[in-house]
Amino acid sequence: MNIIMLVIDTLRYDYIGAHGNEWIRTPNMDRLASESWVFEGSFAASFPTIPHRTDVLTGRYGAPFNPWRPLRFDVPTFPSILAEDGYCTQLICDTPHLINGGHNFDWPFHAWTFIRGAEVDRPWITDDPAWPATWAHDPLFDCLPEVAWHKRGGISYVRANQKRTVDEEWNCAKLFRAASQFLRDNARRDKFFLWVDCFDPHEPWDTPPEFVKMYDKTPGYDGRIDPRTFTWKYEGLSEEGEKRIIAFYSAKVTWMDRWLGEFLDALDETGLSKNTAVILTSDHGTALGERGRFHKGVPVCEWEAHVPMMVRLPEGETSDTGRSKIIVQPQDLFATVLGLASLEMPGELDSHDIVSVAREGGQGPRTIALSGGPASQWGRDPDGVLFSAFDGEWCLHVTAKGEGCKLMRMGEVEDIAADHGDVVQRLRKAAVDEIARRGTDSSLVRWLRKEGKGKFPSNARTDDGSPTPEGYYQYWNKLYEGQ
Repeated sequence: MNIIMLVIDTLRYDYIGAHGNEWIRTPNMDRLASESWVFEGSFAASFPTIPHRTDVLTGRYGAPFNPWRPLRFDVPTFPSILAEDGYCTQLICDTPHLINGGHNFDWPFHAWTFIRGAEVDRPWITDDPAWPATWAHDPLFDCLPEVAWHKRGGISYVRANQKRTVDEEWNCAKLFRAASQFLRDNARRDKFFLWVDCFDPHEPWDTPPEFVKMYDKTPGYDGRIDPRTFTWKYEGLSEEGEKRIIAFYSAKVTWMDRWLGEFLDALDETGLSKNTAVILTSDHGTALGERGRFHKGVPVCEWEAHVPMMVRLPEGETSDTGRSKIIVQPQDLFATVLGLASLEMPGELDSHDIVSVAREGGQGPRTIALSGGPASQWGRDPDGVLFSAFDGEWCLHVTAKGEGCKLMRMGEVEDIAADHGDVVQRLRKAAVDEIARRGTDSSLVRWLRKEGKGKFPSNARTDDGSPTPEGYYQYWNKLYEGQ
């Protein structure tokens, strides 16, 4: 059996038609969902991009969450285990962090292909790069500063895309076309693992005008994008401006789905759908105006943590489909992939084959999911939200002191902790027990169980103990400054 994993960056669970959204246009993900096991209780764990992929590739938690640092060379990954069993392994990505900045996510694979052009990619330097024809100033965004978007790698994005004229030149199109070509080049294989890592619909929310006009039908609006919206702060934005931002994200979801469809068509045309399993998931979602916030951030809320998870088995097993409410975390993909390959999983990992669990029915082995950034950040605000917990019905923002926790029903944004103290107490205890089980430093666990009484244990170990490489820094913080 061949295995394909599709990691779609920044894809909200509720922006897929098959998940109940009646106005989004995602026909290809809907088609895939109809042929798959769909896991309704899938939640991000380590947050965001690089920590999530570390979760997936290693099957490890990071005690309690993996921080943003390069992939370790001394920890087994499931592509390496597949390779030992005779699989050929290929990474095709346009997610720049996997290859740029020394993050090492190429090394577990036999081969890798990097598609240029996404945010914070660094392909070219030139004087006075020209805007693509699909960009224009929009009066709705005159409240946004002209230079702010440059500071998030905007100038490198202009340089990477200045000569873009047709749809096929966008990085998402090139990504799925490259992945489709891989299928054609390997149509006779029955033992490959392909990881396609798609950066869309990650920011910048930049798509061809016809896709924007699907969601913003304002008379006279031509669908072009104002690059001032590529910043992360929208202070002073009108309600009309916020609606246009949401249209930009919606358009990018549909844009990604359009090219995913070409890849799924290639899977059918080559005949590989008969012997190939397909997994589709995301690292996290994003905020689209909830509580006045746009883009991802912490504390991790439902719209950031609740992510799609679909597993399509090869043709001939079409009855092996359904919808499951079991709680799933990214670490479970390790066991799931090895299960599809009929390989044993290393015994020390806490990872579950979600297809086998779904077939059995019932609640599954997990009762709670945890999402958040590294514990090294807790000391910045010990009285604030430390991480989030989800049980499929509730979202709890966990604080050291129980009375500081915030509680939301899934699908809602209002904090109702004051009305459901018993739920807060139950979920907080379950969350602390679970974070202790995942190897969190005992002094941090004691501090949490004592509800933050006493000083924050600043000398506590806040991760799995592996060192960050000397001299490493997150490269985009200095991207093209002064260039």
